[in-house]
Amino acid sequence: MIKKIVLVLSLVAFVSCHSSKSTTSSSKNSRSNSSSNSMSRNEVVNAYVNQFKWVAMTNMKKHGIPASIILAQGILESGAGRSELSETANNHFGIKCHSTWLGETVYHDDDKSQECFRKYRNAADSYEDHAAFLTSGSRYASLFDLRKDDYEAWAKGLRAAGYATDPRYPNKLISYIETYDLAQYDAQVLGKNYKPSSNSSSKKGSTHEVEKGDTLYSISKKYNLSVDDLMRKNNLSDNTISIGQQLKIK
Repeated sequence: MIKKIVLVLSLVAFVSCHSSKSTTSSSKNSRSNSSSNSMSRNEVVNAYVNQFKWVAMTNMKKHGIPASIILAQGILESGAGRSELSETANNHFGIKCHSTWLGETVYHDDDKSQECFRKYRNAADSYEDHAAFLTSGSRYASLFDLRKDDYEAWAKGLRAAGYATDPRYPNKLISYIETYDLAQYDAQVLGKNYKPSSNSSSKKGSTHEVEKGDTLYSISKKYNLSVDDLMRKNNLSDNTISIGQQLKIK
């Protein structure tokens, strides 16, 4: 009888201890997720750049693609590493399967419902495949005739070659490059001096990051501008803006 009582008490103690550990672990995870979610957009993007800038510069040296373009595409296509596609498939560049892909795949809504996208073991593989995607075949061959420090020409060339269907794709890439001073990594690889962009996020008050609910009208009123002025400063052809987009206000 005494042995049974001891056994029961031991089981109760074990379950109680296990439950306490689970609660503590859950609490820690909750705090971690809360901390991650509380980061500002600029903090998220800067963290992404710090994580992948060396990969981008290495790929620039190996393949001739500007590091600024690589990073800007990574930020845009993966939501700075927070998109569903980047989190579930390590796909940081929105590259679809195509007929030549023999690796793992995932299905994700894009231009059409449930399109096939490439899945990678890790982000580094995604970065390497992005380089292979641009350097293989003739589709993007004309890009490699451009200067390696001419990110504007590269951004426009990617759109012209069909990398994206969004007509604002070049402006989005250029905006990220100038806002986060990504061209400094091109300069490092090329051994050139670098002068920070006048649109850099380090220059407070020069840009506005589009948030949910923003319109060109509401943003223009906030900074005492006309809608036409705001569109002209940002080379916008219509009133369409997207969350996370950086708009010049000065």
